Amino acid sequence: MIEFRSVTKKFPDGTVAVDDFSLTMPSHETTVLVGSSGCGKTTILRMINRMVEPTSGQILIDDVDVSGQDKVGLRRSIGYVLQAAGLLPHRRVVDNVATVPMLNGTPKKDAREAALGLLDKVGLDRSLGARYPRQLSGGQQQRVGVARALASDPNILLMDEPFGAVDPIVRADLQAELTRLQKELGKTIVFVTHDIDEAFALADQVVIFRKGGRIAQQGTPAEILANPADEFVETFIGADRGRRRLRVRDSTEDGGPAGGPQVLVDGDGRVAGVLDERGPTR
Repeated sequence: MIEFRSVTKKFPDGTVAVDDFSLTMPSHETTVLVGSSGCGKTTILRMINRMVEPTSGQILIDDVDVSGQDKVGLRRSIGYVLQAAGLLPHRRVVDNVATVPMLNGTPKKDAREAALGLLDKVGLDRSLGARYPRQLSGGQQQRVGVARALASDPNILLMDEPFGAVDPIVRADLQAELTRLQKELGKTIVFVTHDIDEAFALADQVVIFRKGGRIAQQGTPAEILANPADEFVETFIGADRGRRRLRVRDSTEDGGPAGGPQVLVDGDGRVAGVLDERGPTR
């Protein structure tokens, strides 16, 4: 479990990126931080592995304050996936994936073998392990980035707009792959995006931000879609526009049994999607 307690981040120029932020991110679930550029979501994510230090407040992982932990050890224990994959261009794919285990003392042969197994896990052919990052497509590079983040078997996976630089079709494939992996591995994932559709597709918990790292609303996708907190949230999720004027309709409204599937309907009553336990599917 990751917990923020009254965390503030002020930069030397006086900019307040995050102001008195408190939030609990449950274990083994995906928390998606979503908001426009400059709302503080990436700063919040980067404070978890101490790439950014808070000005005040506490960040705890399983009740242990990260400020007292060794930075290098903390970072090696947490998976981190960047938007542009961040692969080392001069190393082959297999060695990119094996980097952290080798730094932690795993013999090169064993680390490489485990890396090939991780390529299987993220849906890549093992033959790609012999290539260099420049020889891969953008989507393939992002899958390698996920494999590398998983290489040390971390409990926590931080993902900073990891699918933002690929085309929409590849992005949908990567989202589906992450959902599959999460069901299999059950990591504690913190995912940053500016795309509300991506947030609803991936999250157990969605946190929508205003400027300054202030929470506009948090909850499951179904809760937010059914009851936007205010006009800001309505506008952000598109509920004020005809395309996304959605509400949740219970199965009993159609004479069905209690406990049946909930569906999303638009302003004209047309079905726009079905809500499962993880959120909306279309």
